[in-house]
Amino acid sequence: MALNGSAAGPRAIRHIGLTGGIGSGKSTVAALLLECGAWLVDTDAIARALTQPGGAALAAIAAAFGASMIGADGALDRARMRQQVFADAHAKALLESILHPLIGAQAAREADAAGPGQVVVFDVPLLAESAHWRARVERVLVVDCHEDTQCRRVMQRSGWSEAATRAVIAQQAPRAQRRAIADAVLYNEGITPAQLAVELRLLWALWVGEGCGRAAGAGAVEQSPPAPRAPP
Repeated sequence: MALNGSAAGPRAIRHIGLTGGIGSGKSTVAALLLECGAWLVDTDAIARALTQPGGAALAAIAAAFGASMIGADGALDRARMRQQVFADAHAKALLESILHPLIGAQAAREADAAGPGQVVVFDVPLLAESAHWRARVERVLVVDCHEDTQCRRVMQRSGWSEAATRAVIAQQAPRAQRRAIADAVLYNEGITPAQLAVELRLLWALWVGEGCGRAAGAGAVEQSPPAPRAPP
């Protein structure tokens, strides 16, 4: 674990931004934060809900990209959209202009559901690209590993080809850009899940001021662990 010099201090914090590249282990860290008593706001899960059948973003997406972008099941055709936005920066910006305000509004509603004094963790894959999200949190935690490790993990869980996996990784912020905005970096490389958990709990004690599992307080709201991450 690496700490930015400004990340230490006695003041307990209540809003943490969590980010990391695909395959970094960010979802594992999110589950560990839940065990510590945090309230998790998963913006990727919100984005998926917005584009499922009946989702609030579908009408605007169909208007902007055509009804053919909606699959026979009534959900966004994610594979087709991914292909288009990877090849066209304007299409990517247009999709983000539709989704990001809706995601932000729903994230605020979910954060309001936290218990009194409960630490809120915003899981934001694009946090490094967004000054808006960095302004909403007091600390940024980045989960990091080598790109080859990312690629191997994603290929194992999704069945994608190496070329497709590396294309997704290339669309995300470079590792150096994520680390540059971090108050702390968890290097999820060459360590066991148990060792990762130990590092996370040490960081929690430093930032929150309590042992893992105690800082949420009597009014804390419990959540179920996040579902396994599906391919984007």
